[in-house]
Amino acid sequence: MKHLVLLGGGYGNMRILQRLLPDGVPNDIHIILIDRVPYHCLKTEYYALAAGTISDHHIRVPFPEHPQFTYQFGEVVSIDLDKQLVHLKDGSHVRYDDLVIGLGCEDKYHGVPGADAYTYSIQSIDKARAAYEALNNLPPKATVGIVGAGLSGVELASELAESRPDLHIKLFDRGERILPMFPKRLSDYVERWFIEHRVEIVRHSNVTKVEPGVLYNHDEPVPCDVIVWTAGIQPNRVVRELDVEKDKQGRVVLTKQHHIPGYENAYVVGDCASLPHSPSAQLAEGQAEQIVQVLQKRWNGEEPPSEFPPIKLKGILGSLGKKHGFGLVADRPLTGRVPRLLKSGVLWMYKYHNGY
Repeated sequence: MKHLVLLGGGYGNMRILQRLLPDGVPNDIHIILIDRVPYHCLKTEYYALAAGTISDHHIRVPFPEHPQFTYQFGEVVSIDLDKQLVHLKDGSHVRYDDLVIGLGCEDKYHGVPGADAYTYSIQSIDKARAAYEALNNLPPKATVGIVGAGLSGVELASELAESRPDLHIKLFDRGERILPMFPKRLSDYVERWFIEHRVEIVRHSNVTKVEPGVLYNHDEPVPCDVIVWTAGIQPNRVVRELDVEKDKQGRVVLTKQHHIPGYENAYVVGDCASLPHSPSAQLAEGQAEQIVQVLQKRWNGEEPPSEFPPIKLKGILGSLGKKHGFGLVADRPLTGRVPRLLKSGVLWMYKYHNGY
């Protein structure tokens, strides 16, 4: 038997499993998925888990069952591309014939002293749980500092503001306006929502240091009972340590068939891959569709496509609490209840199609 090893149970590798199982994988191929938790997690909803407005159970999707598929619990510590080995934290290793690296991303702290030690994160299920515990144990009128006003920071701030109106929430952002990747009309709509819900936007901020209970903005201390970091991501440490070509963000440069140059059997999917768009679940799934085509061609002894059409994204949707939202769908700005309903529908369909 040959082994296709998938590292990480995120959106990209889940799409690969969805396309290969139950009958898209040859009889001589066995698939092994390695992950730290025994289920797929809906990472796009970690902000709501941290805010305490959904339960842990709502963001779990079970891995599929199939005679040619095995799930292995473990944490990847390194990859040897030359020997085709994946090394795990418990000292064991897994040999592969084909490998798909989908280990995702982690927080980027931009060298800010104390940021990694004294802030909470929503980049993994474990860290989102820890953030939930800290945020939901806060006494009335406590202050929460959220560093970074991209999509994650905005969704977390709005969910907290709606569910805990007693809290004083400060949203720190380096720019003139929040959500700079969206049209100004959407940013203005979100800012008005924040004014109505008493979320303080701290513009042109520069967090220079973090200490227990204190965030320093331009070296001025700002007391906070809990600080959550949503100010940037970088590829997983294991990928950062791979001796392969990377782009300026540290993501792996790939061929048009999505494999590492010089390693035809090692693919990278999702947040760790250098692609034309910003990392997202949609992008990982679109890339996974193309990786499956390459794998199936190669397993059949055929040449894979020399190139693929660009991955098209349907849009991006964000939540403002449970009743309002914002987004871009087919380049059309949306605000209010419609984008929130659309996001809920997309989430329901995703869970339904994955057999949840």
